[in-house]
Amino acid sequence: MSTQASVLIIEDDRELSRLLQIDLQRHNFDVSVTNNGLDGLRMFQNSRHDLVVLDVALPLMDGLTVCERIREISNVPILMMTAHAVSEHDIAEGLNRGADEYMLKPLGKIEFHARIKALLRRARISEEPAETITRFEDGYLSVDLNTRRVLINGEEIRLTPTEFKLLATFIRNPDAVLSFQQLLETVWGPEYNSEHHYPRIYVSHLRRKIEPDAKNPSYIHNEYGVGYRFVGQNEAVQ
Repeated sequence: MSTQASVLIIEDDRELSRLLQIDLQRHNFDVSVTNNGLDGLRMFQNSRHDLVVLDVALPLMDGLTVCERIREISNVPILMMTAHAVSEHDIAEGLNRGADEYMLKPLGKIEFHARIKALLRRARISEEPAETITRFEDGYLSVDLNTRRVLINGEEIRLTPTEFKLLATFIRNPDAVLSFQQLLETVWGPEYNSEHHYPRIYVSHLRRKIEPDAKNPSYIHNEYGVGYRFVGQNEAVQ
């Protein structure tokens, strides 16, 4: 890496947090660790971090609340960890609070590193390919792909890095049917080929943020059994 990425680990299992810290430091990450949610939030507020690894069950302040508080002030990628099996409801709740994704403990080193790298990759504006479409504007929804600003009726909304990458992928491929597999590879990366439920869950959540009526979507249409298609009259390219 040309510059070290800074990772904040908020995990009450001291042995696990120590092992994660050692492992990430061996891979040239700058790592900070704390063992309760309140201190984790304070550390984030007082220092710059490129990614947060956050346990769900924490003393003093639970992980979902920490996630929500961080998301109020930052678009930093947040990876939630849990010791329990994650249902689609759990993922949806985490997304509602601002998480980018979940991992089940115990963490496999190879998968953990792959997820960390993929999250950082999604968050880097400079790594986005040059595109002819850099904006979407139709009077209701306004998206600037360079600055990552998203406005609904002139009011700015926050998207996580993953949500923004998903929306940007749709905007760059207007009227094209994007299969579930294409979305997995483009938005999440090859590390996520087995996560077939991800596009459906994340599209559902993105709709709740950008659609006038999420139950009757105007922008992201289902192509049943295949994937999704983005429909919108982009006034910015006319």
